[in-house]
Parts: sequence; structure tokens; C-alpha cells
Amino acid sequence: MELRERLLKLDGQSKLLIRALVSGPFGAHKALTVFHRQQRANPGVSILNLIKTLCRDEVTSETKTQPITIKPLVCLFPTLFKQNLLTFISLVHRLLPQTAVRDLLVCFRKEPHRSPWVSALISQLERNIGVHSEEPLCTPICSQRIKQLSQQFVSPGGTRGWADYFGGFVKGSGTLTNSLEQGAQKKRRSSQISLDSEDETVQQRKRSKMDACRQECVDAAEQNTKEDAPEKLQSVVLSEGTDENIQPATDSESLIDALPQHMKNAVLQIKEVLESETDWDQSSVDVFKVLNECDPIQVEMLCNMLCLSDLPEQTLPKLCSTILAPSNDLSYITATKFIKSLLLKKVLSLSEPASRSLVTAGTSLCSRYPRPMCQAVILPVLEDKNIGNPHSELLNRLIERCLDSHYRLLVLQMTFKIAWNEAVISIIHCTLDSKPDVSEELFTQLTEQLLSQGPQFTKSVKFAKMMLTVLTKYSTSVTATHKQSLHSCLLLNETFLKKSLQAALKRITPP
Repeated sequence: MELRERLLKLDGQSKLLIRALVSGPFGAHKALTVFHRQQRANPGVSILNLIKTLCRDEVTSETKTQPITIKPLVCLFPTLFKQNLLTFISLVHRLLPQTAVRDLLVCFRKEPHRSPWVSALISQLERNIGVHSEEPLCTPICSQRIKQLSQQFVSPGGTRGWADYFGGFVKGSGTLTNSLEQGAQKKRRSSQISLDSEDETVQQRKRSKMDACRQECVDAAEQNTKEDAPEKLQSVVLSEGTDENIQPATDSESLIDALPQHMKNAVLQIKEVLESETDWDQSSVDVFKVLNECDPIQVEMLCNMLCLSDLPEQTLPKLCSTILAPSNDLSYITATKFIKSLLLKKVLSLSEPASRSLVTAGTSLCSRYPRPMCQAVILPVLEDKNIGNPHSELLNRLIERCLDSHYRLLVLQMTFKIAWNEAVISIIHCTLDSKPDVSEELFTQLTEQLLSQGPQFTKSVKFAKMMLTVLTKYSTSVTATHKQSLHSCLLLNETFLKKSLQAALKRITPP
């Protein structure tokens, strides 16, 4: 029986999840979005039926000449589906019985020839559910390559670690830097050959544009140095560990000159695309591939040269759809720098509800890159002292439409480190109303925040509504200690909801 025929036996909800999981490299995120929508439509929905079906043994034969064998249905799917499924299960395994997850992992283990990535995901998921696994997360070949790579970081004086290695890259010395410079020189020579073949008028026009871009970059970099000095390139390159001998570059012109020629040419092409009033074709999409080749320093320089923060908002949806093309799969750091340069200034300057173009751009980028969006936009907006209703409305849309339970909890934790106001309370209410999977420790932190920050909101209806959500949707999480804290918080309430709040608290019976 063909795989397609087997899938026809599934129910409609399972078919939608299967379709999302086979849709591409981001199938796990799409499946999670489908699952959340199914939960909102039917709170009792479960994926146990899908897991049981995937664990069912099926008679199959890979070729007509090979003997018939019996395999679990999940083993008949392509590798990409298996990777997406394991990633998806790791995100929702707390909502499933451990026996079902273990049965699925047993089925995966029955496949003798697994890809290394699938094997690593299996081992990681076993660790997440508390199953002892002696199998390492990487293969012996991978371990050997990591060991060889680590040996490259040993200096004559002994091991100095990753910081010194990348420090050589920042300071322009060392084997890695030399090899990169040689590659850049080759690219410059190839670019020069193509430039020599062009008409002199075209070359003059490009030189004029390059000078203009260079001056814009110098101005932007100098302004960025004044406004954001602590957030320099050293903190970007070295995410863990520091080296006192490493000094971030401060000469803007030298940084621009350090860019390979093909990146400078790409900036000109991108500027022409952004200024174009016609529809963008595939060649327009391809010019943005240069972002995949950039290191963190180069990303920051390119964003400054392109002046992304000053782009008209009507250009944002078209630009975002281009950046989100399958060929432009940005790394975490690149996506964070790009999103911050593109959106943060526009979001912080909101004095009225965000335009449709800004909302579209924000939701599309947040759906594809949720963690970079949290770091580049959501956190700075929450920390801004001037946050108001326009900002909270936009962030609530992002939370509701784009973020899964894990990232909603991340946003909730962000609010514990700042002073609350009406806008922040609205964001907290939106986050809690979606009922993410709050742990006991996180719920304890929430009650502590309610008790410490609540006295300044005794007459706030928004705060009272948020408290009502806590008492109704999280009643099973309330312990005797929590109840006492919440009772103290409600004593100060002066809104018309006080009786409803007290009644809701009275109905809670701690375990």
C-alpha cells in the first residue's frame, strides 16, 4: 500500500499536521501553529491518534527485488519529516503522556540507518522526558571533527579558548583572518574583471553611488557609536567569554574598507531594488543572499549602509517577503541585527496604532524568526520608559499570532525585570490569556511580581482583569502560599471587579 493511501486513513486534524511537517525545513514551527489553532477551536484536541498511527506497523518493500519487511509507519517518511516531527514533539511533549512519546521513540530506534541529525534529536528528546540514553548526541565522526577543530585553537603557549581565536579575527591577525583575506582578494579580482568589461559611464555612476553609500555609512556608524557604545561588535562576536586584550574597532572608514568588494557591490544593487517602484523578480530576491555570507560585523555595516531604519513603511512587506524567501535563511545573529535595524526605530516611535505595512512586516518576521524578534524588538520596547498603547497593541498582535508557548513564557519573564505600567499590564494579560505552559517556579515568580507591583494599580481595571485571568485560568497552579499572596494583593483593589476577584479566589482549593 502506498504511503499516500495510508495517510488517507487519518482524520482531518492529523492530515493538517502531516501536511505542515512535510512542508519544508520550518515544518515543525508550522505544525506548532496548526496545533495551537486546533486547540483554540477545540480545547480537547490531542495528537495521540496521530502518534498511534505513526507507530503502527506496516508491510513494505523498498524495491521490487527486496523482500517484504515490517516497519513502523513513521520510518517510511522522508528524513526531513522525521526531523520536523521530533522537533515538534520536543516542543509539545509536556502535553502528551510519556508512554506515547516513548513508543514513538522506540519506533524510531527500529530504523537501523538513521541520519545523524535524527539520531541526535532522538537522544535529546529522550533526555527531555527523563529516559536514560547512553547514545551521544553526535556520531564518532562528528566527535572526531570537533576534536580536530578544537586543536586548531591551541597556541604555542597552551590552550587559550574560543575568545582568543575569534579575537584574532576581530583584530585582523591569525590563520583564519589570512585565509579570509585571501578569499576576499580573489573575489575582488573577479569583481574587478567584470567591472573592467563595463562601459566607463556605468563605472562612473557606480563609483558615485559607492561614495554616497560610504558617506552614509560613516555618518550612521558614528551616530551609532554615540548612541549605543556599549553594544559594540565585541559583544556580538563573543557571545560567551571575554578577552581583555580585544578592542572593538571604532574607525568607521576602516571597517567599510574591510568589506569585500562583492558586498559593497551588493549594497548598490540592494539600494537600486529598494528604490525600484516595479515588482521585484527573482534577480531582486537573489541580491539579498549576501546577508547569508556576512559575519556579525559585516551585517551591522551593511544594515547601516542601507539605512534600513529610514525605509518607507510601504516598502516593508515586499522587503520582508524577499528576506523570508527559502534561499535567504538567516542565522540567529544575522536575523537579530537585521530585524533590529529594520523595525526597532519605527516601533519605538509609534504615537498611534501601527500601520498595516508595519504589522504585516512584524508578523511575517516574527513567525519565521521568533527568538530574534524577541531579542531585537520586544525586549527593547518593553524596557522603553515611553511604552504606551500603540506599542502594546502591536506586541499583543505578535504574541497572539506568531509566538508559541515557549516564546510567550520568554516574554512573560522579560516583564519581571522591568517596572510595570498600563501598557505592560496589557501585554502580560495577553500573554497569560493564551495560557502558556507555566511551570510552578514561574508561577511563583508571577505571584511575587503581583504582590510587589500591585499596590500602584489599586484602581486599574486592566490590572484587575489580568488578576481575574490568573485566578480563573491558573487556578490549578495556586498553592496555599500563592493563595495567601494573592489574597493580600486583592485587599488593596478598589475597582468594581473586586468582588468577582475575591469570589474567584475563594473558589480555589489548593492541593
